[in-house]
Amino acid sequence: MWICPKCGRSFKSKGQSHYCGKPPATIAEYISSQPEETQDYLLQINAAIRASIPDAEEKISWSMADILEGLQSDSVRSIQFVDRLTEYKTSKGTIQFPYTKLLPLELIAEIAKWCEESK
Repeated sequence: MWICPKCGRSFKSKGQSHYCGKPPATIAEYISSQPEETQDYLLQINAAIRASIPDAEEKISWSMADILEGLQSDSVRSIQFVDRLTEYKTSKGTIQFPYTKLLPLELIAEIAKWCEESK
């Protein structure tokens, strides 16, 4: 058991990543609270999703931005986008885009649109 020295919360893994303090209230607040080197990526992803589904509801879940509530990447992988996600790490509810590559903004927008239409 590891206890964060900043916030005092307990975790199974030593040094486990988490958000200390009050959760952000908006996606903009979430992005501005992230390390400077990742903010541009997050802004690009947010803009791609917003362009694709401008009326999507913003939400903060587990202290993270969540525009596409209920998105299960396993469903996206298995149904329509499987061939286009092979180079990315995915797990239930997550598609990880590495900071070392250009973001597939068109793919992100397509997934967002598909998720919105599949609700």
